[in-house]
Amino acid sequence: MTDREPSMTSPEGAFARATGRTVPAEEGGADKPRYRRYQYDLIAPHCGRSVLEVGAGLGEFAAQFTGLDRLVVTDVDPDAVALLKNRFADRAEVEAHQFDLAGTQALDRPVDTAVAINVLEHFEDDAHVLAVLARSVVPGGTIVLWVPGYQSLYSEFDRRVGHFRRYTPATLRDAIRRAGLACELARPVNLLGGVAWWAAMRLGKVQGPKTGAVGVYDRVVVPATRVLDRLLPIPFGQSVLAVARVPDGGPRAEKAR
Repeated sequence: MTDREPSMTSPEGAFARATGRTVPAEEGGADKPRYRRYQYDLIAPHCGRSVLEVGAGLGEFAAQFTGLDRLVVTDVDPDAVALLKNRFADRAEVEAHQFDLAGTQALDRPVDTAVAINVLEHFEDDAHVLAVLARSVVPGGTIVLWVPGYQSLYSEFDRRVGHFRRYTPATLRDAIRRAGLACELARPVNLLGGVAWWAAMRLGKVQGPKTGAVGVYDRVVVPATRVLDRLLPIPFGQSVLAVARVPDGGPRAEKAR
């Protein structure tokens, strides 16, 4: 490990370290409904009938999935898992489990799609983590990744929550390839969010997202971002979206050089 904050590899308090938030009794996150829907609309088209979300936290994103045959929500933090079990107790298709990507854990019954939102950057050996995750996906299935974009946006907040890096489409494609997977899509998303993040974190030296600013961003910036996504090729963004395909024979990770 480096001098960064502990990453998601130890369970106690992992959710708080990864997000800068604690696991509260209430559901939380109600100030970002438009942003979560924006994420969902980009991610869901790449998902099959059974979905695993790793690092699901409070279940805010996963709750948007409906009509699936099976939805597995997981987190390394036992407090988050307890909240997930309570949140989805009335949905028969949902399972909630503790799941540690730092080891060799895999689902007993693989899913069509694994989703990892703001997870991969917490691991030094990202290709290994992708190969581990692929073991929980059926051959020919997909892994959908949403990661922080562009090292030029790296800030004290990234360091504090244990980010080893931010990605470009090229560096994310490389990690996918090294994991023995095929990359079908890797592109920047959320151009305006990237500009706002740079201004706040790098110029303004803000230590983390502020509730009031997040609310304004959700109401104003996210709708504008959707318009830009439709009209323009996006060369840069706050995040990078990627879709990896698990080969029919399973992942074949490259040997370390």
